[in-house]
Amino acid sequence: MLNLANYKWTKEPQQCNHQMRSTPYQSRSDIRYLYSSSMPKKRQLVYVLTTWRSGSSFFGELFNQNPEVFFFYEPMWHIWQKLYPGDAVSLQGAARDMLSSLYRCDLSVFQLYNPPGGKNVTSLGLFGATLNKVSCSYPLCSAYRKDVVGMVDDKVCKKCPPQSLRLLEEECLKYSTVVIKGVRILDISVLAPLMEDPSLDVKVIHLVRDPRAVANSRIKSRHGLIRENLQVVRSRDPKLRRIPFVDPNHKMNKKDGSDYHSIGAMEVICDRTTKTLRTALNPPSWLKGKYMLVRYEDLVEDPVKTVRGVYRFVNLSASHDIESFALNMTSGSSSSSKPFIVSSRNATQAASAWRTVLNFQQIKQVEDYCHHAMTFLGYERVKTAGEVKDLSKSLLTVPKL
Repeated sequence: MLNLANYKWTKEPQQCNHQMRSTPYQSRSDIRYLYSSSMPKKRQLVYVLTTWRSGSSFFGELFNQNPEVFFFYEPMWHIWQKLYPGDAVSLQGAARDMLSSLYRCDLSVFQLYNPPGGKNVTSLGLFGATLNKVSCSYPLCSAYRKDVVGMVDDKVCKKCPPQSLRLLEEECLKYSTVVIKGVRILDISVLAPLMEDPSLDVKVIHLVRDPRAVANSRIKSRHGLIRENLQVVRSRDPKLRRIPFVDPNHKMNKKDGSDYHSIGAMEVICDRTTKTLRTALNPPSWLKGKYMLVRYEDLVEDPVKTVRGVYRFVNLSASHDIESFALNMTSGSSSSSKPFIVSSRNATQAASAWRTVLNFQQIKQVEDYCHHAMTFLGYERVKTAGEVKDLSKSLLTVPKL
């Protein structure tokens, strides 16, 4: 049972009485191993399709905490780092190929993006590994237990013994559900070959957020997204008309320049989001019954209802502990806006923070880039600066999907 009155428990190691396994790893090429009774007969594969600063770290945590789920956090980060400064669109094929391998629990793909002369990649060498419940729990590490719901402390997980990717593959093969959360697939059509593959059962959860809130959060975390912003901006269509970022008489400074790239990336992101939404509105055969839209605002407004619906879609059951975890993480008293940190906070308040932070020019630019996606998703545009500041007026309507 979760103690919601005292959130400190979530960071404390969960003692495990089991002995760490030291048996030699059995190669996956051994056919006796592949068809052993411990292998799941049917594996549900899930891709969380989203973009930066959409609440996806928290949303992914709802799967990371589930004892039945093997969770990958942003594995395509390795591709973008290795192939920088490649533009976002040109990296889509490599990202899809990585997903194909990971859904089969073939983690050797990470070695392809290892720096020249670097050591072999280990379980702790994967992006986000020190916050991953599998990597930080028995049998890979004795610090935590996968069956106990609660955030892990990355400082504790960094002390876990690094394990080989083959041992991590062995763990992956035990799970009946594999979930990958990623911001680097820009259009759902990129996933079509995977979803058409009869050997894979892939479902897509499309997590979206008000583009104006996304832009605001991108500006706040601009220093952590410099490379990604540039890679996305390089994918823009040079023929498209763009409105000015600031008034013509305004003298640009360095902050304006970084804000420009943070908001400028929204042009590509919203364009690709619109393409995805149009595909979902008239789904081809490979997408029918395999797509679910989740608005971040609906998630934080009613986390339990949303979690139940999401879990039902991917054939999981939401336990009381998972529901309590979701509720606690969205109803904290903190209003912290620190980027890349998952913590208990007042998520409803955070969802509308953009209305008090962005200036009207920035808001209109985002709306210009994203008006098609906003119409599909039920986000109303604003007409005046006064309307923006009137927090009693909701800007949410029913989405068309």
